Amino acid sequence: MTILTDQFFDSFSSSIRDTLEADTLPPACYTDEEFFRFEREAIFYREWLCVGREEWAEKPGDFFTATHAGEPVIVARDRNGQLNAMSAVCQHRAMLVAEGAGNTRAFVCPYHHWTYDLDGTLVGAPAMNKTCNFDKKSASLPKLRIESWHGFVFINFDADAAPLKPRLAGLEEVVANYDFASLRGPRPQAPTHYAWNWKVMFENNNDGYHANRLHQGPLHDFVPSALASFPDLPENTAGYYRLNGSLHPDASFNATQKAVFPVFPKLTDEERHRLLFVNLPPSLSMVIMSDMVLFLILDAHSGSSHALTMGTLLHPDAMSDPLYALKMKMNDEAVYEIVEQDLHVDLLVQQGLQSKFAPRGRYSWQEGAQRQFNLWLVDRYWGEWNRRRGPSAPVTQLRRSGAA
Repeated sequence: MTILTDQFFDSFSSSIRDTLEADTLPPACYTDEEFFRFEREAIFYREWLCVGREEWAEKPGDFFTATHAGEPVIVARDRNGQLNAMSAVCQHRAMLVAEGAGNTRAFVCPYHHWTYDLDGTLVGAPAMNKTCNFDKKSASLPKLRIESWHGFVFINFDADAAPLKPRLAGLEEVVANYDFASLRGPRPQAPTHYAWNWKVMFENNNDGYHANRLHQGPLHDFVPSALASFPDLPENTAGYYRLNGSLHPDASFNATQKAVFPVFPKLTDEERHRLLFVNLPPSLSMVIMSDMVLFLILDAHSGSSHALTMGTLLHPDAMSDPLYALKMKMNDEAVYEIVEQDLHVDLLVQQGLQSKFAPRGRYSWQEGAQRQFNLWLVDRYWGEWNRRRGPSAPVTQLRRSGAA
């Protein structure tokens, strides 16, 4: 029996009320595979998805690969310096034409040596001259929409999707002084796979409520949950953010509790007295300090699994510091201790969501970011459900205002 009914989608209206009146989403949104397949169409095949950073493909011929919702993707810089995004699936027999990252003159499928240029154009197909009605022009790698935002690279499977940058205008003021595009950091390790729903991970990173509880102690107490705030943004903004005041300037997650790398030079005094948490669902979440940006790129695999790429961005001078390795080790140790606590909670939350006793819980005021996330999700869920029902279907009384 399907869970995808008008009644199910109508129930989401209680999750977008004001924070102190709202309920959490139904547990099935985190556990049901039918719902994940719906979500893939509603979100992952329509929204802008972060795949990495521009500097990962800095020179002509540089490329890197990624996946989102099971779709393998190549991002490559061509000979004209243009970034291109394309499917990694060979249009002959569906072999992947690239793995990992590197520099190449062309993508040669290892199976039958079909060859594609750096923009995905098919330029060679051995022994196909006798094949009836074969047209090389129609067998190029499917091209994807691509945009960059402050050095982060996004792709979109929907050729008709609205551009990303105008939908992020509401975030520009709060991120401007960090100058993300100029920052650099070590190349992240390969994605790590986790056995819980992508939204569980995303919500954890949004959550100011647990900071002084789960992470109680010297590694986190200088960023109190009580100093969290959740600014409103224009309705069509493709992301949201949380501000969290700190007990001292230039707070950072390491044993000293302070920045050990160069502080971003454009920051105001106010910005140096807080942390910034920026979320661009469904794929990018950032924790931003005075000297460091931690970014998470999420790739949903199923209703109960996803992969996570975690990276760090610093002032360009940081990596030339003779003490860089020591400082990074000190930061990594603190961050990993916090992350391990989060990961354990995420696993147990996923188990709890599968219980027949899993609730539709209520929120604290310190969970305002969860309501922001719900607004983003529910708008897309309702949009896809109405598309599926079609114009001739009876009108569902979906309460888009979020009123009770």
